[in-house]
Amino acid sequence: MKPTTPDIRGSLAWLERAERLIPSATQTLAKGPSQHVRGLSPVFARSGHGARLTDVDDNTYLDYGMGIGPLVLGYGHPEVDAAIRAQLDDGITFTLMHPLEVLVAERLAVLVPGAESVRFSKTGCDVTSAAIRLARAFTGRERVLCCGYHGWHDWHIGVTDRSAGIPEAVRELTSTFRYNDLEGLAEALSDDTAAVILEPITVEAPREGFLLELRRLCDARGTLLIFDEMWTGFRCALGGAQERFAVRADLACFSKAIANGMPLAALTGRRDVMALLDERVFFYTTFGGEALSLAAACATLEVLARDQVPAQLERLGTRLQAGYNRLAARLGLDWTRCVGLPCRTLVTFAPENTDPLLARSFVQQELVRRGILWSGFHNLSLAHTEHDIDTTLVAYAEVLPLLAEAVAAGALRAKLLGAPVAPVFRRSTGFDTRPRAVVR
Repeated sequence: MKPTTPDIRGSLAWLERAERLIPSATQTLAKGPSQHVRGLSPVFARSGHGARLTDVDDNTYLDYGMGIGPLVLGYGHPEVDAAIRAQLDDGITFTLMHPLEVLVAERLAVLVPGAESVRFSKTGCDVTSAAIRLARAFTGRERVLCCGYHGWHDWHIGVTDRSAGIPEAVRELTSTFRYNDLEGLAEALSDDTAAVILEPITVEAPREGFLLELRRLCDARGTLLIFDEMWTGFRCALGGAQERFAVRADLACFSKAIANGMPLAALTGRRDVMALLDERVFFYTTFGGEALSLAAACATLEVLARDQVPAQLERLGTRLQAGYNRLAARLGLDWTRCVGLPCRTLVTFAPENTDPLLARSFVQQELVRRGILWSGFHNLSLAHTEHDIDTTLVAYAEVLPLLAEAVAAGALRAKLLGAPVAPVFRRSTGFDTRPRAVVR
């Protein structure tokens, strides 16, 4: 595979214009210039088809970002696009409710365990925040324990170092715990805890019994358990992590893969908790019933079930993950691994005395030069093929020896053709801010 540095002059011209008006030049941090090797990686997209993205300079890449998650079927899936076009002829947003709201809710009630009630919105942080509000109203408590990333709203982002503008009183109500740390969680839970919210799996696999014991601990304290299923929903199983791990959450939040790129989010859960939305808890949006996204969701959920998409992602992802780890082991690189559920894996780097972000930046750079768009994750879709996996493993077989050589020589930074990737949060460890249990 011959590496070629792409011509990205068009992307850089658009970036210059964006930086004059748009803070950080982006609406979505994971898509922005700070998350790609600046000066070498493409910045602006023109189009996408299947598993490939074409940038504004007409360079085409095998894409593992897939819109940062939503494109579970791939760009431009014909059935989803046809459903959107058909609905467009009838209208987008109406003065009255639309039957699609009922149809998608009914479909989710069949697919998602415990989805006794359903409410729609537009983004993941909408529904995680609604879930927290519901939990506080239902329990009469205020404290929240979280594990993972749950959006930009005050109740969550206050635990990060980007908490400016959030009142201290709000920040004090949310604490974090470490994934798989049952002892720490048990110590943190108190009679003041309204909810435990977590991504049921990110890249670290749950230890045996972790989620079941988490369920038991929440029941013992009268605390609601909320699953943030933005990444697991419809990927690891049609019913998400609740189906995959046979653990029932009180509330579960979905977005990303639900409508293959159209903006839609869903809050599902117990009827008695969700019933508070009837009168006591306010959570309504003008665009919650927007029909194009709901039409896309109808088609997406149909294809996911009919074509057994989670099984396809599992198969391809297992092969990619195992192939990467074999290559790393063969080269003696015990400091890089491909981890996570096969449907969405992450390549981790921990070379001694080397910034892991430099290693990630170098691999990203060399994959871009081989026609692969990658930012650490493999977000697989139905559009990815066996040949795509072959192509990716060939690229890794070329890049990993170069990485090992650069690390051994202490030359990673010198090998970069642009500025390295920046961290999303400068404080990326030490998030365990749990309070001590309150004795009553």
